Amino acid sequence: MARIPDAFIDDLLARSDIVEIVNARVPLKRQGKEYAARCPFHDERSASFTVSPSKQFYHCFGCGAHGTAISFLMNYDRLEFLDAVDELARRVGMEVPRDTRQRNEDSGTRDLYAALDAAAQFFRRQLAASDKARAYVERRGIDPAIVERYAIGYAPDGYGGLRDALGTDARRMQLLERAGLFSKNDKGSVYDKFRDRLMFPIHDRRGRTIAFGGRVIDADDSPKYLNSPETALFHKGRELYGLWQAKQASSKLERLVVVEGYMDVVALAQYGVTQAVATLGTATTPDHAELLFRNAPDVYFCFDGDRAGRAAAWKALESVLPRMKDGRQAFFLFLPEGEDPDSIVRQEGAAGFDARLRAATPLSEFFFAQLAQDVNLDTLDGKARLAERCKPLLAQIPDGAFADLMQQRLTELTGVGARASSPDTHIPAQRAHGSGRGAPAPKRSLVRSAIALLLQSPHLALDLEPPDSFAALRQPGIPLLAELVALVRTRPDIRTGAILEHFGEREEAAALQKLATQSLPGEEAAWRAEFLDAMAQLEKQTLQQRIDELQAKQRDSGLDAHDKEELRALLGRLLAAH
Repeated sequence: MARIPDAFIDDLLARSDIVEIVNARVPLKRQGKEYAARCPFHDERSASFTVSPSKQFYHCFGCGAHGTAISFLMNYDRLEFLDAVDELARRVGMEVPRDTRQRNEDSGTRDLYAALDAAAQFFRRQLAASDKARAYVERRGIDPAIVERYAIGYAPDGYGGLRDALGTDARRMQLLERAGLFSKNDKGSVYDKFRDRLMFPIHDRRGRTIAFGGRVIDADDSPKYLNSPETALFHKGRELYGLWQAKQASSKLERLVVVEGYMDVVALAQYGVTQAVATLGTATTPDHAELLFRNAPDVYFCFDGDRAGRAAAWKALESVLPRMKDGRQAFFLFLPEGEDPDSIVRQEGAAGFDARLRAATPLSEFFFAQLAQDVNLDTLDGKARLAERCKPLLAQIPDGAFADLMQQRLTELTGVGARASSPDTHIPAQRAHGSGRGAPAPKRSLVRSAIALLLQSPHLALDLEPPDSFAALRQPGIPLLAELVALVRTRPDIRTGAILEHFGEREEAAALQKLATQSLPGEEAAWRAEFLDAMAQLEKQTLQQRIDELQAKQRDSGLDAHDKEELRALLGRLLAAH
């Protein structure tokens, strides 16, 4: 993926009007200096979603959703990062830059996409030409419209059908091998990887073919499913079969149903359940979980009801749990023995399958049921065992109402109370909905005041003259303050929203988010005076810290000539500062 310079992103966000972008999708009402609406990312009755034109970011006091215009498009329009950047760039007339090296790399990538698309077209032609493959499709009851929508094809029997059709020279052969379409035997001979299989192209988020899945036609053949190997374009732990088609069927997905096989996806689609996707022969990964929730707020995992199905469901739960932000829901549907979504939907239709989804087990219920399977909750020992099992898993859930309720349920089952809240020095994300807005800001230290002011108006850092001697001060928050000042100097056009995005995966993100959402009294001139005064006081504290060090050394072992000169100079500077 091409790397877009930070300076371009800052300029793009500075030129983009986040109020206009959000308002086109979610009607906003002005409230003082900001705009408000009911949050589009979770259900609520009152407007706790705010958009700040000065800070160029949005924040929901209910579910904690926040970000810039880019992240809003990613979350609301379900766009990938580069697509969101392209969308904003088109709006403001900017061209997304990519350097020469990246353009060369992109050229090689384009050739891979072209090779895979050519293979997909080849397989589709072979399906039309093969009586055996067409008979199998008809026997499985797959409609021509579904064959077309999912671009289903057929890899002919034999070792050289694709190779002879597309590998016309050494360069093409190498390209098709890089695309994962060939295998090689011990003697070095290259042959088609997929043979006598129904072929399901796997698409990326932009609808481009990146890999294939092949299903046997003859029941005696094995393996039943064969996927492309990992390539430069395809990583099975990050992709979902059918997601592209699901997004084409609905621009705003309300749910996604995760099933195990390609045939399950196409059968459900044929009966009107167009939100089905499948993992690619692997357990649900954290990347899968993030991709699922990025595209829909509700995710249903559909598995067999046997031991293997429940083990797969638990692996999915482990990947989903750290991503259960407020507004997201996960459910588990276990099917009767011997049944799969394909057979169920053909017997019961879309209405019957939908009824099963409505009766699916919520994540919370499945979580506690699994962990309490061999626990006697009538004894203190059993309750303690359940609490210890749950504790590390519950700690992974993001702060919010769901985390609180899961902890509350554990307390109901075991009597073990929630942990005491963390010290305020870490400024944890607020758990009570709406408590951040309208509440008086806590009294802040000089460091916290300086950081809060920088988040209100980042360009204040440009008023400081380097070097930043305050960075040597040994106080909590000083390294973060120094990093913020350096960041603004490096990216002078950066706004509050982009700063929060910069620290988005860092430990400090929650504290910065909390400070950024506070409305400080006064205007720009007053903020500047307060910021410069705070920084001047921090500089004096730094001077005093070094003076104390030298005076301690003087008492312990004496000072050399250089130390004495430094101490005199520092005392003079401190006197002048007063």
